[in-house]
Amino acid sequence: MSGRILLVEDDPKIADYVAQGFSEQGFAVDRADNGRDGLFLATDSQFDVIVLDRMLPAMDGLAVLRALRAAEVATPVLMLSAQGSTDDRIGGLNAGADDYLGKPFSFAELLARVQALMRRGAHQQKVQETALRCGDLELDRLTRQVRRGTRKIALQPREFRLLEYLMLHQGEVVTRTMLLEAVWDYHFDPGTNVIDVHISRLRRKIDDGEDMPLFHTVRGAGYRLAAD
Repeated sequence: MSGRILLVEDDPKIADYVAQGFSEQGFAVDRADNGRDGLFLATDSQFDVIVLDRMLPAMDGLAVLRALRAAEVATPVLMLSAQGSTDDRIGGLNAGADDYLGKPFSFAELLARVQALMRRGAHQQKVQETALRCGDLELDRLTRQVRRGTRKIALQPREFRLLEYLMLHQGEVVTRTMLLEAVWDYHFDPGTNVIDVHISRLRRKIDDGEDMPLFHTVRGAGYRLAAD
């Protein structure tokens, strides 16, 4: 995983250590050593994650965070702080932080948390897309129309939800449990072949007559939608 990180930290030793660690992992790192400059960079450029110290000169981290959210900057923010009490963590999260890590911390944990925020941000961006595509298959979430090439495909509401979920997770193996929870809102196994029936019906509508199948069964694991 790679991306662009803004690190706002006034302690030069911590900043150097963290920036070097992220750089070694393939991230591009921009730095600011005070809240005012951090706010300027955060609103002037695009970042995948902002790592923001709570105690900063010129403008403290909470004020920076509130200003970012007031400006509708939705970039995920991980707040660092030596103030690790429950009230401090709650204060940071309520101000708009997506995660909170107390000092001292291990870089391995910081890296894992940043990567988790990046995955979450990528998924949320994907969820907000109105047109989903997989190869020559297109699903429009606003008009609820589905086409494969020039062919229009009529789907029942449950089939549409099933295809939508598979397209949001295209290239990934989707398990039966995931489908039961996301498409049928079941949090238990009903003991029926409802998924197999719907997948089979959807596969026929999407893949029959096509040179390249998009539906793939992963034996013992689940299903995968992919143009490969």
